[in-house]
Amino acid sequence: MTAYALRRLLALVPTWLGISLFAFALSTLSPGDPAELILGRQLDDPPTPQQIEAFREEVGLDDPFIVQYGRFVAGAARGDLGTSFRSGEPVFAELASRFPATLAIAVPAFVVAFALALLVGVISAVRRNSLIDHASRIAALLGDSVPSFVLAYMLIIVFAVNLGMLPVAGRGGPEHFVLPVLTLALATTATLMRLTRSSLLEVLGEDYVRTARAMGLKERTVVLRFALKNALVAVVTVAGLLFAGFVTGTVIVETVFAWPGIGRFVVDSIFDRDYAVIRGFVVFTGTVFVLVNLAVDLLYVRLDPRVRLMSERSTGGR
Repeated sequence: MTAYALRRLLALVPTWLGISLFAFALSTLSPGDPAELILGRQLDDPPTPQQIEAFREEVGLDDPFIVQYGRFVAGAARGDLGTSFRSGEPVFAELASRFPATLAIAVPAFVVAFALALLVGVISAVRRNSLIDHASRIAALLGDSVPSFVLAYMLIIVFAVNLGMLPVAGRGGPEHFVLPVLTLALATTATLMRLTRSSLLEVLGEDYVRTARAMGLKERTVVLRFALKNALVAVVTVAGLLFAGFVTGTVIVETVFAWPGIGRFVVDSIFDRDYAVIRGFVVFTGTVFVLVNLAVDLLYVRLDPRVRLMSERSTGGR
């Protein structure tokens, strides 16, 4: 298991390097001179060309692209993502201080979405073409069709404005978590539910499932012990990517609900043209995606040991 994990981790290194190259190139090609932006925030008067040139030489902005990129990668590997133009604080510290706020809504939303999708998806597959199956598929279609920002405003209008049950925005007590978590969960449940249903229906038609039923096992045992475990292999793939999206892509939800997470922080940085934060955010979120993919790969082995065996055979048992 350890050897398999190390192989998967090494295989993801080129992906991470590609993400870092994209982030650095994007910030380099963006309009505006970083030296002029930084000096403009530090000095009371507009910087002179001599001051800009001296600053560029001091911080290495006049070095070749490959040298600057190598320096950035070396720093990123140590957790140094640069310094924010706006606050003067390390980008990693800025993101890390806001990351718990993002996790505070991302983790509950994922748990709710996964549990609800699993429950409804299993019931729909077992009771195929029943009333609950048709109703769940219609609800899933509506859920996939409504953008998250529209859903967020609908929930605000109903529960905050009309009913007055929940606060509109901000972070405070438990009641402030309900609408952001519900928005994220409902926007994702539909996708996972449809995938759970289709995967389980495919597995229920396999020979070993029919054999288990012919042996007289209870339907609950056949579905939960034999069929669902194999059906989850496909569901876990999408669920892992959706969780990574929760953690890194809650920009719209955090902006609508004025939630002090990394998504809202990056939106503010975009308006301020803080390229260091934007670049650091891309690398930070890319790292999260890489680690989540690694976790999903390791979970595959638990759900289906054949994944590890096939990998070992393809590498000649090394």
